[in-house]
Amino acid sequence: MSGPGPRLPAGPSRYGWFVALVGVVLVGYVSLHALRTERSGSQGGLKVGSRVPPFAAPLALGPLDAPVNIAREPNQGPAGKRPACTVRGPGILNSCELGERGPFVLAFLATRGKQCTRELDLLQRVLPRHPGLQVAAVSIRGERGDLRALVRRHRWRFPVAWDLDGRLASLFGVAVCPQLTYALAGGVVQATSVGELDDAELDQRLTALERESRGMRSGP
Repeated sequence: MSGPGPRLPAGPSRYGWFVALVGVVLVGYVSLHALRTERSGSQGGLKVGSRVPPFAAPLALGPLDAPVNIAREPNQGPAGKRPACTVRGPGILNSCELGERGPFVLAFLATRGKQCTRELDLLQRVLPRHPGLQVAAVSIRGERGDLRALVRRHRWRFPVAWDLDGRLASLFGVAVCPQLTYALAGGVVQATSVGELDDAELDQRLTALERESRGMRSGP
């Protein structure tokens, strides 16, 4: 037979203990509810209809070793000496260049997040069904050596950039990995998805991006 359960603290502190317990339970419930809401498709990231911020980021497998350039004008200090849109060439992922080429998907990952790497693997498998779209990825912080090994191990054929200090994660409002930004030609944000998507969900997202892109080209 089990002994008596734990006793409440004696005296007036009993009420305080009870209030504290209720508070902990309430906070836990709210946090769980928020997490469930987030996973069920609540949107984070950039505002729909806004433009993807200009940036020039070093590619994981490239020779450049520098923070991401996010300058909009010349001589913006830590943001960059040159406007990011003008910083192009081998070893660089440039958001302005992506937008000029057409619609694209930008995926954010963390090297130690298995759900992130799974989503990038899925992107690579699904992409051949959507030849009109581009895909690129950005790894948030972490060791570049780890990122290089990850890219080679998974044999990703799309460009993967390195966000050394997390400034792109901040600009794009990345809080959960994976996060995908869907952009129309010109870098106009069409949607954002937060958390893992399965094959059908991702295919549906990419199809919607293609459909809206075709609508823009055939507009009045």
